Amino acid sequence: MNRSSAIRVLVVDDHAVVREGICSLLARRKDIEVVGQAADGQQAVARVSLLRPDVVLMDIAMPGMNGLEATQKIHAVFPATRILVLTQYESKEYILPLLRAGAAGYILKRARAKELVDAIRAVHSEGAYLPSKVIHTLVDAINEAASGQTLEQSVLTEREKQIVQLVAEGMSSREIGEQLTISVKTVDTHRANIMEKVGAHSVAELIKYAIREGIVSA
Repeated sequence: MNRSSAIRVLVVDDHAVVREGICSLLARRKDIEVVGQAADGQQAVARVSLLRPDVVLMDIAMPGMNGLEATQKIHAVFPATRILVLTQYESKEYILPLLRAGAAGYILKRARAKELVDAIRAVHSEGAYLPSKVIHTLVDAINEAASGQTLEQSVLTEREKQIVQLVAEGMSSREIGEQLTISVKTVDTHRANIMEKVGAHSVAELIKYAIREGIVSA
């Protein structure tokens, strides 16, 4: 195949060894060309603007700007660029916000190499790709919505409620991470997902939501 007609891919992940592994895997496919790499969301946005890839392979949990924020920004400015989320997270708390943000596909890091390649081809040619595991998760979410729980106001998980409580107490992401023994980037990913789920655009709005729902006291 002529390389000029190959699918141009940008690989985004904060772990260099993961990026290099993916690039090595894709390099063996004649119809796919890796045109660049990025270590965080901010780099991803900048390199999409510069390189105009066909597909962005996007991680979620990254320092600084995470995958959700980067997906929103890229989709808003470059809607023709397909974003395929590649992550270890498979719950609806991650899947739904990313699909709403403009992701064209969602695939788990434990997937086989052939499935990843097929997913890249699918989002490029067909505009979407979801593996059966993710589809089942979405079906469960729809069933929950039908029984009274809306997708936009999904019930927060216990960990998310913990984080909301600590945010309301004025703790920083670093302090929350130390309190819950999780990384800062994991805290930031949870915070972004919480804000998206409850429709909050600031900490003040998040605290108002938490008070209204009884998660914290006024």
